[in-house]
Amino acid sequence: MSSEFSRLLLETRAFLNELADNNTRDWFTANKPRYDAELRLPAMALLDTIGADLERAIGAPPTPKLFRPQRDVRFSKDKTPYHLHLHMLWSTPPVGWFLGIGRDYLSAGGGVMGFDKNGLTDWREAIDSPKGEELSEIIADLQSNGGRLDAPELKRVPAPFDKDHPRGELLKRKSITMWFDLSDQDVSSKGLERATLDAFEKLVALQLALRDIF
Repeated sequence: MSSEFSRLLLETRAFLNELADNNTRDWFTANKPRYDAELRLPAMALLDTIGADLERAIGAPPTPKLFRPQRDVRFSKDKTPYHLHLHMLWSTPPVGWFLGIGRDYLSAGGGVMGFDKNGLTDWREAIDSPKGEELSEIIADLQSNGGRLDAPELKRVPAPFDKDHPRGELLKRKSITMWFDLSDQDVSSKGLERATLDAFEKLVALQLALRDIF
């Protein structure tokens, strides 16, 4: 791998694989110095580096965030205390840019993770207008080039829209994020930073269209 972040992917996966077999507070506490040195600090450096590139591209500084390793288990049957992934966010409201490293995935994405009440109204009005047709075309183009969307949150097109609305699948959504899955070959040839930025560049048209809606 060919960047200063070349070891982040390998060391994150090695750590997460061990954590999967030892998902306890005692194990994590004993390995916290390793987590800080091999995952947290390199991830924070990657957040800063890619943030500077995004600022040059969009003209505004993003707010970076490294998500906590601790899980919120209050309402979950699964009481294991730690996530088996390393997730990062660059926030440029109303949209965000995301990078997720898991034991068996590496995904870069962009969009809006969840609409608030007013945002949901804005979304549905936009989808029912010419803006929705434009957005649908952008999404279709991204999907034809390897992008993927998570499934919509609703099973039916919401009232008062017709169940056969031409953009019914978009009307079923309460969030909109497009993802590109990055291969180990991408990272090996380009480096983690460049592979992530290449995915982000593909998402610019979508992000601009979403900024026009919210």
